[in-house]
Amino acid sequence: MVVHIELKETHMFPGNDLKVRGLVPNRQPDAMDRTYTPEVVDENKERGNWSNKVEFMMSCFSYAVGLGTIWRFPYLCYRNGGGAFLIPYIIMYLLAGLPLFFMELAFGQYASEGPITIWKICPLFQGIGYAMFSISFLVAIYYNVIVAWSFYYLFASFTNELPWSHCENDWNTPACARFDGKNCTVLGGLLNTTGHCLFQNESSPELWDSLKAAAGASRMPADEYFHHSVLGISDGIEDIGGIRWQLALCLLLGWIMVFFALLKGVKSFGKAVYFTAIFPYVVMFILLIRAATLPGYIDGIMFYLIPKWERLTEAKVWGDAAMQIFFALSPCWGGLITLASYNTFHNNCFRDSLIVATGNILTAFFAGFVIFGIMGFMAHELGKPVESVATEGAGLAFIAYPEAVSRLPFAPIWSILFFVMLLTLGLGTQFTLLETVVTTIVDSWPDKLRGRNHKWVVLGASCVMFLLGLTMCTRNGMYVLQLLDNHAATFSALIVGLCEIFVIHYLYGVDRFLNDIKVMLKRYPPTYGLWYFMWKYLTPVVIIGLFIFCTVDFAPSSYADVVFPGYVNAIGWVISAVPISLIPIVAIMKISKAKGSLRQRIDSLIKPTPDWGPALHRHRAEADVPRHVDSRVPLTLTVASSMNEEGGDLSDLDPVLEIPEEDGDIGIQMKPTRRV
Repeated sequence: MVVHIELKETHMFPGNDLKVRGLVPNRQPDAMDRTYTPEVVDENKERGNWSNKVEFMMSCFSYAVGLGTIWRFPYLCYRNGGGAFLIPYIIMYLLAGLPLFFMELAFGQYASEGPITIWKICPLFQGIGYAMFSISFLVAIYYNVIVAWSFYYLFASFTNELPWSHCENDWNTPACARFDGKNCTVLGGLLNTTGHCLFQNESSPELWDSLKAAAGASRMPADEYFHHSVLGISDGIEDIGGIRWQLALCLLLGWIMVFFALLKGVKSFGKAVYFTAIFPYVVMFILLIRAATLPGYIDGIMFYLIPKWERLTEAKVWGDAAMQIFFALSPCWGGLITLASYNTFHNNCFRDSLIVATGNILTAFFAGFVIFGIMGFMAHELGKPVESVATEGAGLAFIAYPEAVSRLPFAPIWSILFFVMLLTLGLGTQFTLLETVVTTIVDSWPDKLRGRNHKWVVLGASCVMFLLGLTMCTRNGMYVLQLLDNHAATFSALIVGLCEIFVIHYLYGVDRFLNDIKVMLKRYPPTYGLWYFMWKYLTPVVIIGLFIFCTVDFAPSSYADVVFPGYVNAIGWVISAVPISLIPIVAIMKISKAKGSLRQRIDSLIKPTPDWGPALHRHRAEADVPRHVDSRVPLTLTVASSMNEEGGDLSDLDPVLEIPEEDGDIGIQMKPTRRV
């Protein structure tokens, strides 16, 4: 029997830009025998899915492996005992980092919901979702400013001579010093303003004192370039100054790139992360090879790795390890839930968690060889110990590393490579931050915003955050960024994480959550009892301890030698409090709108709603949860029994791939067609 399949035209889902072609030829048809194969479509057609498994993995890597992986972990490693720091770091990864990472991936994948709407699991605590949204919103504002700095440096690198390689620019001050003092300092001398080495026995006491003062006050050209040319930094946060239009244009460019990367949701996002996730590794490998050929490389690596075992008895070392792993993997911001919500239901999120979280640790460790190899070279050039040039954060990325690169042959090439790497690292994280904001908004009003209107949400969010980011393109912008970085996602993220664990593993139940994971994976995750114990006891204890450590270790915000006024630090605490305050505010609003006595209202609000669970009916049946009424129907094969009743032959039926106007799930229907 020759089966003919009727070709249907492209169907557009109402309110959705997703196109699904009913049938596509898989071989050249002839006049009498045409065979077609259905094209692969999204499992969840209302929200969409990643185009393939690799895109999800790349997006997770791009999100987790951010700027902090490059510019903070190596510094913490050397400051906290070198190679010995890896022991508390790995332990904190196992006790807090991996459990939180796996929990959020499983949580988002099971419900296919964004950070706010997913709290159908416990409506009383939906404020956790709003807190996640606000954290991602605040971080995205200042994170793209760092991307703008990278653009600025990248454009400045397209020259024969890097502008921060000498002290003869308009922005340089008399304190700028470029001389190579290696031989002079080793011999116990000091350089004068003309570059000549003078010794104490050859100088008057007054001259020697002035040379010592000048040496202490001298600044590298890269330092002055960053603060005077790029930032035009003012004397304090109260001195606003004007907008640096070069930075504003770079910030606009950053938001334009993010906008187009997310224009079509996870479909375009998934294509962009191939570059942002892979290219940094290519550049790091190239830079490692170059660094290994430089004098002083071994000194830098030994300084990075030699263990100081006695440091393991210090509480601060363990606190720094927990802080770094917590913020390196970025849980509790809503990003992991957002990324996982676009997975197919039976995706192996446990394996993904192991690969991405472990990959993050290995990347941070690998980056240390690149960073400290270059720092060893710089220390060799300056004739100083490695610890005197080692730094972290913006000081490493925009001062120390550019200064080292400027001393290499073909310096512009290495500078371009480095800042393209910074761009890809920054943009990869920024994509997820904005996608978290957009997904949260769209999921809150799906009927109005999903589909054709999605791009307007992306545009609106990008414009608002660009305008807010202009406050950090002013002369006091660095101080504002420092304030946000200290308060936007520290204490608030820890409290959100603690509340999240309490709701999922105490109110909902860790047993129920593990059963949900079993439905997705078709088996429990390995070592069931270990996950039970960590989620219910160990991980929350670690987070509480980390919160106490942050409180004790907290210092008022400052930058360089500028300490912020008291009222500015008070504003910082308000920034920290805003996300946290949303949790009780939303809870009070929920209780006020519920019916019954106070006890009855709370009891009903801490229980999952009837529509909590998997998005599609067939998956709800697997999970044994009530079937909710929506536009999605399970995959079915319906045969028209009337053919038999009318004496028709089933061979006269042609299988036709039909997509009903009101049904989201694909269905294969059989209907008679006229033979040619």
